[in-house]
Amino acid sequence: MKRFFRMAVLLLTPCAVVVGQTAATSQPPAKPGLTLTSSSFEDGGIIPNKYTQAAAPEKPISPALAWTHVPDGTVSFALILHDPDTSLMHTTEEVLHWMVFNIPATATSLPEGVGDQAQLADGSIQALNRAKKVGYLGMGASAAGPYHHYVFELFALDTKLSLGPDATRADVLKAMDGHILGKGVLVGRFHRP
Repeated sequence: MKRFFRMAVLLLTPCAVVVGQTAATSQPPAKPGLTLTSSSFEDGGIIPNKYTQAAAPEKPISPALAWTHVPDGTVSFALILHDPDTSLMHTTEEVLHWMVFNIPATATSLPEGVGDQAQLADGSIQALNRAKKVGYLGMGASAAGPYHHYVFELFALDTKLSLGPDATRADVLKAMDGHILGKGVLVGRFHRP
């Protein structure tokens, strides 16, 4: 009888391993992460002057943005555009060029040339930029020195933020903490001609 059980165990062990391997490999592939793109410039590419302070005396306009692969459970989005190649007043503070939050979960893009009102028609809220104005602030890196990198960060959130247009970047980051379902990043480069 013991011999029978030993034989059964020896014969069934490879079957169990194969079944275990099959179960592990039969899971669906992981869903792609939140992806942020622009028809205005390529990721890592040069940002055209019309979206920058080089567009003066005309006011620069915001580039078109689009996103895909939205995580399940997304309630709203927040967008932060900043220049990490700066150090304001010898601190860790960077130049904030644009911040929009409470973008509806149904949205898949922001058009080129978003206006400068604090609350957009869809309920999105634009906060103050580095110039203390609501809306988009074009890139302004000087011609002297290397290109600056301008980072667009889109966050998918499981909540709406209870903040107004006077919210700082620190306020928004703190309010988002613990609510981020996904993040998409797009980087453009610029310095004045």
